Amino acid sequence: MGNIYGYVRVSSTDQHEDRQFIAMTERGVPENNIFIDKQSGMDFKRPQYRELMKKLRPGDQLCITSIDRLGRNYEEIQEQWRILTREKKVDILVFDMPLLDTRRDKDLIGTLIADIVLQVLSFVAQKERENIRQRQAEGIAAAKARGVRFGRTPAVLPDNFEAVLKMWKDNNLTGSEAARLCGMARSTFRYRAEKFK
Repeated sequence: MGNIYGYVRVSSTDQHEDRQFIAMTERGVPENNIFIDKQSGMDFKRPQYRELMKKLRPGDQLCITSIDRLGRNYEEIQEQWRILTREKKVDILVFDMPLLDTRRDKDLIGTLIADIVLQVLSFVAQKERENIRQRQAEGIAAAKARGVRFGRTPAVLPDNFEAVLKMWKDNNLTGSEAARLCGMARSTFRYRAEKFK
């Protein structure tokens, strides 16, 4: 029997990995064998995942809480599963889907069942991601239609902005001089000048 490893991923630094980490330790994964990435599943340039891939040896076991920890879409999940199980010859245990446990039923039927379940779950993970993106876009569009502004609120313009802007437009000041008089960067002055009504 090889080593047991765990892989935890949360999509951003403000999300917490505690739930996944606790699930790993409760299932007997040694704490020093749990690799944690706090970044999007957009690609596989995740530092801890790469470190984990270097450590894995044939016969080792990799635990993940759900299949979408491996990637963001159908193709990526399928590819990582293939690399792990066929190239690295690692067993995978997916906590929230007991049928995706390559430690058991290593015969042809067990492999077939795992492959079918993997394909279905990979498809569902990608579809859910697409649905979330669509709902998010629809929500943003609806909010904009209601007049909601997104992004940072612009800083208040200095009292002398309008007068300085007029002098600049009349070519009595350079952009650098106008920006200095307003206490802002030249690029900021030009941007605010374009937006000023």
